[in-house]
Formats: sequence, C-alpha cells, structure tokens
Amino acid sequence: MTTTAAPDSRFAAARQVADAVLFEGYVLYPYRASAAKNRLRWQFGVLVPPVWGTAHAEHSFQRTELVMEPRGAATLAVELRFLHAQRRTVEEARGDGSYEAVPELHLPDRVLVPWDEGTEEQVDMTVSVAELTAGEVTLAFARPARTETEPVLGPDGRERGRLVRRAERIDGVLRLRAEELDVPYRAFKLTAVVENTSAWTPEADGADRDEALPRSLVAVHLLLGLDSGSFLSMTDPPEWARAAVAACENRHTWPVLAGEPGRADVVLSSPIILEDHAAIAPESAGAMYDATEIDEILALRTAALTDREKREARGTDARAAAVIDLADSMPPEVLERLHGAVRALREITHPGAPDGPPAAPGSLADEAVFRPETPWWDPAHADPADPARDRILIDGASVGAGSRVLLRPGLRRTDAQDLFLHGRTAQVEGVLHDVDGGVHLAVTVDGDPGADIRREQGRFLYFQPDEVTPLEDT
Repeated sequence: MTTTAAPDSRFAAARQVADAVLFEGYVLYPYRASAAKNRLRWQFGVLVPPVWGTAHAEHSFQRTELVMEPRGAATLAVELRFLHAQRRTVEEARGDGSYEAVPELHLPDRVLVPWDEGTEEQVDMTVSVAELTAGEVTLAFARPARTETEPVLGPDGRERGRLVRRAERIDGVLRLRAEELDVPYRAFKLTAVVENTSAWTPEADGADRDEALPRSLVAVHLLLGLDSGSFLSMTDPPEWARAAVAACENRHTWPVLAGEPGRADVVLSSPIILEDHAAIAPESAGAMYDATEIDEILALRTAALTDREKREARGTDARAAAVIDLADSMPPEVLERLHGAVRALREITHPGAPDGPPAAPGSLADEAVFRPETPWWDPAHADPADPARDRILIDGASVGAGSRVLLRPGLRRTDAQDLFLHGRTAQVEGVLHDVDGGVHLAVTVDGDPGADIRREQGRFLYFQPDEVTPLEDT
C-alpha cells in the first residue's frame, strides 16, 4: 500500500465533476457574505466530529459499497477529497502598530469582511486488490491546527490591516476492504468508509454548528480507479449482478461511473446524487458554484450587480471575485453559447409506429389523458371555456369550482411532489382545458396555510379527472 502518488491521469475527466461537487454551494449568487443564503453554508457531504454528530443527528461517516471486476493483480487508486473550513477575521491597523478586529475594512476595489474559507484537501492511497481481500486496510490522516496572517495594503502601499486565518485540527480515517461474491464471474464487493475521528467536544452545551464546522470534513467524496478491470453501474448492472448490486448499502453518498462515456474503470462516490458519466457542460465558461442553476442567468445577474455589491463580493472570497471578473469580462459570443444547447437530434414520427421510434418507457398512451368529445376551441361550441364556471362529470358526480375531492395521483404521469399528497382532500378552484383537448382540475389542498395566496396569485396544483374522487360538497 502506498499513501502518496502522482495525480492519476484516469481521474482527469472525473475530477471536473468532482470539483463541482467539492464547491457546490460554496458561495452563491449574489456572492456576498451578507446575503442570507451565504450565512448557512456547507450543506453537502459534511462529516462532523462524532460527539457533535451524536448530539445533533448529523453524520460523522459515509460508506460506499459497489461491485468491481478486477483483472489479474489489479490495484485500486483512491483519492479522498474534501474542504477544510478555516475562519477568516479582518483586523484594521492602528497607528501604534496594533490591530483591532472590525466587521468591515473598506478598500477602493473591495470590502473585506469576516468569512469562512474552504481549503482543498486530498488524501491519496494505492492498494492492491489482494491486500483488500486479505483484510481491512486503514489509513488515518490529520490536518493540524494553524494560524496564518496576510497583510492588507492600500493603493499607496501602506498597510491598512490584515487578514487572520485560523484552522482547527481535524482527524479522519479511510477504511477499505473487498469481499469476493458468489456470482458466475470473478467479482468483489468493495467497501470504502470515510470517518471523522476528531475527539473534539464542545465546551458549552449551547455550542452551535459554526463551532463544529472547522473540525469537520466538508463536501467529502471519493474517486476510485482500477488499473485493470472495471466497476459495475449501480443503476444499470448486468443481470447476473443485480442481486449483488441491490445488496450494497451506501450511506450518505452514492457511487456512479465517471470519466468519459464507455469506460468503467473510474467511480465518483458523491454526497450529491449524479448519473453515470456526468459531465460539465462544454458551454460553461467557469465555476459559478451553483450547478443546479443556469450559467446564463447567473452570469447576467452577476454582471448587473451594483459597483458597491461587486466590491463586497470581491472582498468576500477570492473565488467570488473570480466570478465577478468572469461575468464582467465575458465576451458576447461566449454568453451566446450559454443560451441553450441541443445535445442530440432525431426524427420523430409517431412513437411506436412501424417507421417511427419505439415509444419511450413510461410514455403516456392516448387513453392516459382525459379528452372531452368536443374540443373547447371548436368554433361551433356555443359556450366558451370558463374555468370558474365549467363543470365535469366524474364517477357520475358534477365537479367544478368549489367541489371537494380526494386526491389519488396516478403513477403513470406524476412526480414525487404529487405522490406526497395521496389521500389528502382538496377544493377544486377551476376546470381547465388544454389545447390538446385534455382536462385538468386546479385545486388547493385542505389545510394548506398558503391557500389564500395561491388563489390570489392563481398558482394551483393540477390533477386530471381520473386522479381524484368526488366528495360530497359541503
């Protein structure tokens, strides 16, 4: 087993996605420390000290389990990556050579404020599969406490103050083992556990999460690579391995095949659920630290910040400053590239027809959508559609605005949010017809404290007639 290694070239493509995981939510638009969303940080993959985790129901470990097929005398390369939060305070210089902590230090180009920075940390290990099958392989690691100062100079070169960065000690351990599986081919279940082993205990009962974060591993994830052999997809394994994959237990992380499509020798185990072979969009011009947003929107909003807001953002964090500079300097042709992209084109005729593509799994059959005999847009139809007055027959009962119904979301075409409402009662606010002839019921759920606001704004939930059961109107 070796614990230091040169950067593994196999991880190059996967590391782009891993970097997005590492910094997801690190600093969010508008990229200022004063923004409410930037006061509650470090939400993904946080492994806290065990004592704190037990008292506050947070995790101190994560476990990855997956199936691999090593060939010959294969070795496994592991990169454990995380952020170490360090606390930055701002001190203003006094004329007598002393310093005083201040909430803000104004400079012409930025406003420096206290902030928790994240330093990238990495633990490397290379171990043979033979060692992993012989018993558990353990690698303990630590990052010592430290204090660093950085002088802050004004435009004239004179010292205006200093930044003081304090990092607390963190301790952890990486545990690896492999068990051969009883399957038709030579395959093993690989288990990788990352654990925060810090002995830190809060000095006061009222200590908050901010005290635990500097002693935590943040945005923890693993890159795993075989030099000979492959891993199996956790979402699309071969038939012979389905039972073995289903028996894998992943806690607080999820492994996916990484790197270029078609290869299976690299895995990214991430606290953010991804798909196999996830990739950064080639149109992205730089890190925006919010992969769930749209780069074009973030770039436009960032460019529209006031000069004072940009000064504060630049003083918040060096990465935030880079985002401001990126938005300000982005050429029009680069911005245009962010305005949507078509990844693939194919001809669509009639799904399922002999000369057309097969119907997609889970696609809706014609009978899945309720359609009236007479389209509402038919010019011969005497009465135009009116959601407030229209009524429809469901199970022999007339249902319209004011009717009460029992919600029964259909599995064929619904999402998780609708399924949460199964069995709830609701009031119909209107009957709506779409341009394809489908009928939908706009409803507000009984007991929803925001129902009046929904009515005022016209923001309802929508169900089809076969997804509700009429109740006796009251």
